[in-house]
Amino acid sequence: MASWTFVYVLRETGSGSPRTYVGWSTDVEARLAAHNSGKGAKFTRGRQWEVVYMERFRTFGQAMSREWYLKRDRKLRKQLVASVSL
Repeated sequence: MASWTFVYVLRETGSGSPRTYVGWSTDVEARLAAHNSGKGAKFTRGRQWEVVYMERFRTFGQAMSREWYLKRDRKLRKQLVASVSL
């Protein structure tokens, strides 16, 4: 069975103006746990995160291309955060 690579967008919880983070993983739940425990990327340390968006890809290359695009598209990330806010 082929494994999937996921691209995800995280939103900082408990913040008036939430920050976002874009990353990739083959196991998003484990990666989120790492981010929230302070073992993830340097930018995510000391903050709590939740997944607001996720896409899956068959190849690592496709995922990296999409991650690159999402990291540069702040407008889309703001729309994603707004769409899940209550």
